[in-house]
Amino acid sequence: MTFALGLIVLLALMILGVPIGFALGLAGVASLALIVPAPVILGLMTQVVHATAASYVLLTIPMFVLMAEFLSAGGVAQDLMLACNRMLRRVRGGLAMACVFAGALLASASGSSTASVASITRASYPTMRRLGYDCGFSVGTISIAGTLAIMIPPSIAFVVYGLMTDVSIGKLFIAGVLPGLLTAAGYIATIALLLWRRPGLAPTGASPNVGGDVGGDSAGLEGRGQVWPIVLLVAIVLGCLYGGVATPTEVGALGALAAGLISLGLGRMTGRRFATAVGNTLRTTALIVTIIFGAHLFGYFISFTHVTDQMLTWIAASGLSRYSVLLLVVLVYLGLGMVMDQFAIIILTAPISYALVTGLGFDGVWFGVIIVKTAEIGLVSPPMGLNVFIAASAAEVDARAGFAGVLPFIVTELVILALLIAVPEIVLYLPGTM
Repeated sequence: MTFALGLIVLLALMILGVPIGFALGLAGVASLALIVPAPVILGLMTQVVHATAASYVLLTIPMFVLMAEFLSAGGVAQDLMLACNRMLRRVRGGLAMACVFAGALLASASGSSTASVASITRASYPTMRRLGYDCGFSVGTISIAGTLAIMIPPSIAFVVYGLMTDVSIGKLFIAGVLPGLLTAAGYIATIALLLWRRPGLAPTGASPNVGGDVGGDSAGLEGRGQVWPIVLLVAIVLGCLYGGVATPTEVGALGALAAGLISLGLGRMTGRRFATAVGNTLRTTALIVTIIFGAHLFGYFISFTHVTDQMLTWIAASGLSRYSVLLLVVLVYLGLGMVMDQFAIIILTAPISYALVTGLGFDGVWFGVIIVKTAEIGLVSPPMGLNVFIAASAAEVDARAGFAGVLPFIVTELVILALLIAVPEIVLYLPGTM
């Protein structure tokens, strides 16, 4: 009963439009007041703020966000689009496929999905429309390409999940490699299938060898379309991470430094762009940390109610198979992804669902990839669909057209999710070799 009251308070605050971080914190404090004395609550609040702010692993988040912002400031996404389009321009729908390739490469050097989709939109949408691509198909392709940053390491979502469950972030990163590559291949196959069934979505014949048209900027075209900056950054990040040279936190700092130096070396890092990148990083980090503060407070309330133990006891007595329980958990995550922020979902629910699922014998690293995959789907699912709104806004397209364009990709995502559940070895093979 106490847990239900706390949940009602949280939902009421969210319905009233209170930001999710503050809603979690207020609901946690108000609910704790029902079961523990005020001095205990004050002690827990102090402990949460200190433990979160002093967390060494938490430094990974601003570093990966800063890396993504420096890449955006340096126009690296535009270079990627130019290079990928040159490679695929003779293929029908090549520019759409180039968005996926660019999204995968950006994901290998940045853990921010929102930064990735914004960069790809600016770099590709004007040319896609000029060449005759359908606007909804274009926005849908760009939106789904940006989601790769949440799965392909280094991923901020894996960092958050690792923080909330004490699972190795290094193992989570390497576990996301094969699912991420499988997902990118699924997007390419979906584009090819869509254009086979609906040829009007993209122009016929080869695309021209686009130069400065990508991004709609014809200035400073010479020397654009270089691939070496992103290849160098990926080599630094992944080489240091998987070579054991640096921890995930240290890799984030090295990657941010390298991204800044590369953008500076390319002559594209102005004072204004640097200030914008740092400001965006501070805003994003403050948002995530505030959610973590609130989620920890609400998490203490959940712990005091012993709801996790009660759920495990109920499941044991219900006779449901462990796969039936897993299916229910996945459906809940898919539903939440349609109406809540993905980081908030992971922070709020991961401790409970992790205890539940691992208690049933499932692997915690594998479950982390499944959760992140549902978050990936949530980034493009209506009505929230943050990536679709970002791409549609940057492209000045009605978001409804973007959601219509992304629906075939959501079907592909669900098929891949089912495959990852049915064949856990896809996720666990690489971590098993560590």
